[in-house]
Amino acid sequence: MTIREVAAALDAEIVQDEFEDAEVSGAYTSDLLSDVMANAKDGGALITIQAHKNTVAVATLVNISVIIICNSRPLPDDMLSAAEDECIAVIRTHENQFTVSGKLFALLSATE
Repeated sequence: MTIREVAAALDAEIVQDEFEDAEVSGAYTSDLLSDVMANAKDGGALITIQAHKNTVAVATLVNISVIIICNSRPLPDDMLSAAEDECIAVIRTHENQFTVSGKLFALLSATE
């Protein structure tokens, strides 16, 4: 399932759309960026409410393809600019992390 397919299936808004529409291989849900650095896997999605530039830096370190921001959090321009520079997709949803994690798990499990 590609990033754009994930966004459509989650009814999420693509906020930063300068990215390669890569396959999403999994996901990690956390608001603690050191936890993301230690445990997230290559090519996955990061599900979080951490809407700031450091989230993009961490996503770059662990090769995250897409950052999914939950709870309709506002997105600062410097975060979106950094994501564009790194070609990382940023999508936003009104749903919480628990709901998004469950939906994405079901979507990715169905495509295996």
